[in-house]
Amino acid sequence: MTTLTDFTANRIDGTPLSFADLKGQVLLIVNTASACGFTPQFEGLEALHKTYGSQGLAVIGFPCNQFGAQDPGSNVEIGAFCQRNYGVSFAMMEKVDVNGDNAHPLFKWLKAEAPGVLGSEAIKWNFTKFLVGKDGRVLKRYASMDAPPKLGKDIEAALAS
Repeated sequence: MTTLTDFTANRIDGTPLSFADLKGQVLLIVNTASACGFTPQFEGLEALHKTYGSQGLAVIGFPCNQFGAQDPGSNVEIGAFCQRNYGVSFAMMEKVDVNGDNAHPLFKWLKAEAPGVLGSEAIKWNFTKFLVGKDGRVLKRYASMDAPPKLGKDIEAALAS
């Protein structure tokens, strides 16, 4: 059975990350964009990272340019934007596709494990979030409109389990 620890991805600086290295942590995985109406959610994601990071939460952002071409910059530009405008200190990864034939394998798995409304697997927009438990299984999928502060209770429950 596939779990989160079976995947790897590149950090925004190009260095590889094996999700096996995060075994036993709770993860919040988010597809992000730098020029979206939801971009201010970076602030809330950073707050979650600062609040719960020491308790075992890892927030991981994956830039994606598939929705309205709202993240057209290079990985270097995206990383600088996130740091400069939102003080992002959580892990940012290289830009990926989250839908379609070229979707990153992690997102193919996340969507299959936690389908959206009416069983649809496609990610509808930027800032879709997936909460993954300590056991590497997807606990919940959140829509773009679900603001990071509203995820606190679910994160606390996942950390406590």
